Amino acid sequence: MDDRNDTIDVHNDMVELDGAAPLPTVLESTFGGESAIEQVALSRLSASPRNVRRKVPTGIDGLADSIAAKGLLQNLVAHPMTGARGKKPKLCVCAGQRRLAALHVLAERGVIGADQLIPVKVVTEAEAIAASLIENHAREPMHSADQAMAFRMLIEEGKSADYIAALFSVPVLTVQRRLKIANVSPKLLDVFRDDGMTIEQVVALALTDDHGLQESLWFDAAQSWLRDPHQIRAAITQEEIQIRNNPLVAFVTLDAYEAAGGFVRRDLFSDDENAGYISDAALLQQLATDRLVEVAQTISAEGWKWVETRVKRDYSELSAYGRLSSHIREMTKREATEFVKLKKVRDAAIDALNAYYDDESEADAQTEEQVDDREKRDALDDAATAASEACDAFIERLETWTPEQLASGGAFVFLSYDGEVLVERGYLKPEDKPTREQRAAHASGTLEPEQKAKPVHSEKLCRRLTAHRTAAVQVKLAAQPNVALAVLMHHMIPTVFAEHYGHEYSGRTLEAKFTCVHGNLMREADDLADSRAWKEIEAERAKWTAMLPDRSAALLPWLLEQSNDITSNLFAFCVAATLDSVSATDSAHAVNALCDVLNLDMTKYWSATQASYLNHVSKGRIAEVVTVAVSAEAAAPLVSNKKHEAASMAERLLANTGWLPEVLVNRDRPQDHRFGSYDAEEQEADDEDSRGEVNAAEGADESADDSR
Repeated sequence: MDDRNDTIDVHNDMVELDGAAPLPTVLESTFGGESAIEQVALSRLSASPRNVRRKVPTGIDGLADSIAAKGLLQNLVAHPMTGARGKKPKLCVCAGQRRLAALHVLAERGVIGADQLIPVKVVTEAEAIAASLIENHAREPMHSADQAMAFRMLIEEGKSADYIAALFSVPVLTVQRRLKIANVSPKLLDVFRDDGMTIEQVVALALTDDHGLQESLWFDAAQSWLRDPHQIRAAITQEEIQIRNNPLVAFVTLDAYEAAGGFVRRDLFSDDENAGYISDAALLQQLATDRLVEVAQTISAEGWKWVETRVKRDYSELSAYGRLSSHIREMTKREATEFVKLKKVRDAAIDALNAYYDDESEADAQTEEQVDDREKRDALDDAATAASEACDAFIERLETWTPEQLASGGAFVFLSYDGEVLVERGYLKPEDKPTREQRAAHASGTLEPEQKAKPVHSEKLCRRLTAHRTAAVQVKLAAQPNVALAVLMHHMIPTVFAEHYGHEYSGRTLEAKFTCVHGNLMREADDLADSRAWKEIEAERAKWTAMLPDRSAALLPWLLEQSNDITSNLFAFCVAATLDSVSATDSAHAVNALCDVLNLDMTKYWSATQASYLNHVSKGRIAEVVTVAVSAEAAAPLVSNKKHEAASMAERLLANTGWLPEVLVNRDRPQDHRFGSYDAEEQEADDEDSRGEVNAAEGADESADDSR
C-alpha cells in the first residue's frame, strides 16, 4: 500500500469517531477481474504456496472422472512463480488446487498430455492470497432442493440416473434420493428452501408422491408435533406393514410377495436393505396362510383330529384350550449314547458361560480388551444356546402320542417372531376337554397319569426368585408384630394340641428351631443385596444390633426392662428372620397364605432386569415376556439380536410395566394332608350321607302317601 491509502484509512477512522457515516472502502485491486482468461499448458502449472487451504484435498479420483466426462467447467486462478522469467513463466495455482490435482491424475492415466491447454486467470503474486480466500470463502453451497430439481431436469432431458451419478461423481442411490425429494410438492420445497423444515421432515414427506397428502400433513397439522418426521412417516404408512423384523415378510419373502403383484414402498433414505413398507397387507396375509396350510397338511398326515394355522400365537385364545400330555418313548442304545454326548456338550457350554459371568462380575474396571471380551461372551452364549437347543430337539424327536390322543386332539401351526414355522401338538378344543367326572377318574388313577410339563423356570432360577419373595415377606412381617405372633402360634399350636389336630403337614415356612436364614438368602440370589427389601432388612438389623446388649448374659435382664412396643417389634423382626420360602419349583407354597394376609405387592420389591431375571432365561422366553407385558411388536426386534442385547432392550421395555414371573404371582396353597385323626372332610361326607338317607326316607313316605 502507498501513503495515500494509509491516509484514507486514518481519515475514515476519524470520521467514524465523529459519528458521521463512514466513507466506502476503496479496493486497491480488482484481483484479476479485468484479466483475460489464458490457455496455459498443464506442464506450466504447479500448486501455489499462497493457497489458503492447507488441508490435504480429498475426492481427487472422483473429480478426475468428472472432468474426463464433461471437461473443466471452471478456470483456475494462478500467479507467476517467484523468480520465474521468460515469455512463458511457470504459474502457481492459488485457487483450484483440487482441479489441478485432478488434471495431474488424468495426465498420469494418459487421458491428457502435459501440453493440454487449461483455462487460467493470471493475477499478481500480491493478489494471490486474497484471490484464494475469496474463492473458498465466498462460495455458497447449492441447496439440496435446488440440486434435486436440477437432477430432475436432467432426467427430463433424457439423461439416466447412471449418467448423472457419473457426471457428478456420486452414487446412483444419491441421485435416486435427490429425485425422490424433487417429487415433493413445490410449495413444500419452497418451505424447505427457506429453512422452514428440516431435511428429515422433507425426507419423510417424500415417502409419498401424492402432493395433496404431503401438503395436508404439513399445512393442516393442528399441532407442531404432528410435523415430526416420525409422525409424518406414520401417517403416510398407517395402512402398511414395515418390512424390517416382520415375521410375515421373513416367512413369505419379499420376492414372493412382489411376484404375486404386491407393491413395496421403499425408503430410499435408509441404508438398511430391508427399509420399506408392504402396502398390500391382505395379500401378504394370504400368502403366509397358504404356505402354512401346506405345512398343516403334512402335520395332518400324522393322524390328528384337526390341524389349524395361525400367523401368530394368540395367548388369550390358547388359554381356552386343553393340553394333552405326550409320551417320550424309550431310547435305543444308539440314541442313549448320542443323548449323553449332547448333554455333556450342553453342560460344558453352560458351565463355561457361567464361569465367564462369574469372572466378569469380579473384574475391577473396564480394560482395552473389553471388545474382545464381548466377542468371547457372544461366542459362549451362542454355544450354550445351540447346545441346549440340540438337546431339546433330540427329546422332541422322541415325543409320541397314543391313537386315542390323536383321535381327540389337534395341532397348531404358528409363525415365530423371526418368521420360522412352529408346530405345537396336543391341543384339545374347549368342547373336547375332559368332563369333571373324567378328571375325577383321572385323579383316582383310572386314567393314565399325565406326564409333567417342562417347567418354565429352572430350579436354580426358582430358588433365586423365591429368595426375593422371602425377603419381601420378611419386611412386611417385621412391621406387624400381631401377625408375627399369629404366624408363630399357628406353627406351634398344632404340635401342642396334636390330639385335636392330628398329625398334620401342610407345608411350613417358619423354622421353629429358630434358624436365621439371612445368609442362605444371599447364597440363593447374588443380586439380593441391591434390592429394596434387603436394604430395609439390613437397616432394621443394624438398628436392633445397636440397641441390644453386647453380652448374651445381659440379654434377659435387658428384655425385661423394655417396653411392650420394643419387645413386640423385636419379636416380629426375629420371627421374620427365621421365615424361609425358598423353593426349587413354581408350585403351591404355604407362604402364599401369609402373602395374602400381608397384602404383599412384589412389584414394589422386584423388577425384571438383566441381573435379576433376563440373563437367566432363553432369548425366546425374553421375547415371550415382552410380548405379554408390552406387545408383540415391541418383542419382534429382540429375536434378531444377540442374547445380551435382547436382554438389555427387554430391561428398558419392561421398566415400569409391573411384570412379574409366574413364580412370584402364584398364590396357590398346598392341600392339607392329615393322618391319624378324624378329618373334618370325613365328617362333612358323613353328614352328607346322613342328609341323603333322611331325604330318601322322606321321599319314600311321600310315595306311600300318594299310593294311599
